[in-house]
Amino acid sequence: MEVVQDLSFIHLIANASVLVQLVMLLLLGVSMMSWWYIFMKMFTIRREAKLTREFEEAFWRNPNLNEVYKFSIAQGRKDVGALERIFSAGFVEFVKLKKQHAMDPSAVMDGTRRAMRATYQREMDRLESHLAFLASVGSVSPYVGLFGTVWGIMNAFRGLANVGQATLAHVAPGIAEALVATAMGLFAAIPAVVAYNRYAHDIDRLATRFESFSEEFSNVLQRQP
Repeated sequence: MEVVQDLSFIHLIANASVLVQLVMLLLLGVSMMSWWYIFMKMFTIRREAKLTREFEEAFWRNPNLNEVYKFSIAQGRKDVGALERIFSAGFVEFVKLKKQHAMDPSAVMDGTRRAMRATYQREMDRLESHLAFLASVGSVSPYVGLFGTVWGIMNAFRGLANVGQATLAHVAPGIAEALVATAMGLFAAIPAVVAYNRYAHDIDRLATRFESFSEEFSNVLQRQP
């Protein structure tokens, strides 16, 4: 086995076996994708929390539901949040069912709640998109890196068969380049796990606010003439 004295990070990657290099390349690509989703979800959740807070303040400040609805569907607005869409879906369905004079008030409210629930589910699906990818990266990446490490160590010890006297200088480079795969697996997994836990908590808080608003809005609609 050739004794390699240069143990720099780049040299270890360049001299790793083809399979270990493929594992490292896969982990690098997965890590870059997870960081992209991490920053994308961070801005999305922050924006959603801001829009939710602003709409709640505007809704409770203005008792005229028609004016609130006209503002929520104003043409050209790009900052329409999930809560506004839930409100708009419920209000439109309520007005539509109210025009049918023969309908029972309880049926009107049931239809309104169903409309808000359907919009709520769509908005939650949008907010939770790509979270499953982060969870998968956090759970699978260490094992992928470990696979590369095991394979690299196997090659390192197999190379000792061609060496008359095994020393640490002979086996150290092979083990070091194999352990790089584990390090890259952890580098990909740790940020993904932290981001997933954080964003799942933030989305759960938003979901609670959406559900609370839907119930309060239903109570407001029940008092409408």
